[in-house]
Amino acid sequence: MRSRLRRFFLRTWPIVALLHLYIGAQLLPAYAPAWRIVGAACLAASTLLIPAGFLSRFREGDSWDLVAWAGFLDLGLFSSTLVFTVLRELALLLPDTGHLAAPSATAVPAAALLVSLIGLINARRVARVVDVHVRLPGLPAGLEGFTIVQISDIHVGPTIKAGHVKAIVDRVNALAPDLVAVTGDVVDGQVERLREHTAPLGQLRARHGAWLVTGNHEYYSGAAAWVAEFERLGLRCLLNEHAVLVHEGARFVLAGVTDLQGQAFDPAHRSDPFKALQASPEGLPRILLAHQPRSSAEAARAGFDLQLSGHTHGGQFWPWNHFVGLQQPFTAGLHRVGDLQVYVSRGTGYWGPPKRFGAPSEITRIRLAAAT
Repeated sequence: MRSRLRRFFLRTWPIVALLHLYIGAQLLPAYAPAWRIVGAACLAASTLLIPAGFLSRFREGDSWDLVAWAGFLDLGLFSSTLVFTVLRELALLLPDTGHLAAPSATAVPAAALLVSLIGLINARRVARVVDVHVRLPGLPAGLEGFTIVQISDIHVGPTIKAGHVKAIVDRVNALAPDLVAVTGDVVDGQVERLREHTAPLGQLRARHGAWLVTGNHEYYSGAAAWVAEFERLGLRCLLNEHAVLVHEGARFVLAGVTDLQGQAFDPAHRSDPFKALQASPEGLPRILLAHQPRSSAEAARAGFDLQLSGHTHGGQFWPWNHFVGLQQPFTAGLHRVGDLQVYVSRGTGYWGPPKRFGAPSEITRIRLAAAT
């Protein structure tokens, strides 16, 4: 897997370099000569720093984590700079805008830096609590007000460490949930490197425990080893299986599926909502944990009532939140597929750039109620 990711980053580096050249070609001619040199040097450094940040995940040590920090911060800044550069060029196509060429060239990096700073602050603070009320037909009286706290897409790795994870766990525990659902993409790295940083997850407390399903990044990081580690911490992993839980005399089915990309790494991990329900009692509320919203079509056919997902990060930062729909049916929030309701979390951490703008992270408290 490591060699595959290395090859991917090396193949995409020429594209990154060309996009930096595009930014330079559009902006630098409007600068004074001295600032052109500074701008060209910054773009050249960025061209090297971004791939270095990605490749640093294959190295151990605090110095490599600093490289990752620098690379990912740069990636977020580059992304916004590219977007604002394109928007500037489109704006300059309008009549009578030629006089704006010079000031707008200066405004582009300033706006990108401002958005990146705001995004950094939003990403690094502990996720807010979002309350969601879900009404399910035929919900037993004993499950009225049942609370599920969902966390998703923490992405423990080079820039998210034990302290941040502990703060998330403390906030979850303060909500005193009936059940905790962890909907995948907990980690970005190997167990040996991140074990101490995922350890706080073992302190999650809920009346009916903490339950977890795999996300695509677990497979990138060695899913078998991580499933064993999560189980060691006391989290129950649902791999195309279910459990019947009893609360205040009322029963319900809690099921989980492996990520849709799991079968590419292990054929036995093909995501299968029907298998997850196999031999489950009839007539009970059925709740599914599935990392990707795309699982919802199959989950609806299998007969689930509610699906909890993540994966999208809500787009993480503008304008990419507008492009999630090209790959997933839903970006964030509560939706419906036939009789199935689907809630998609924006994620509790972030991936890559420590940046959230227009897509805040969340810890989701879901309260169940009977449909009226």
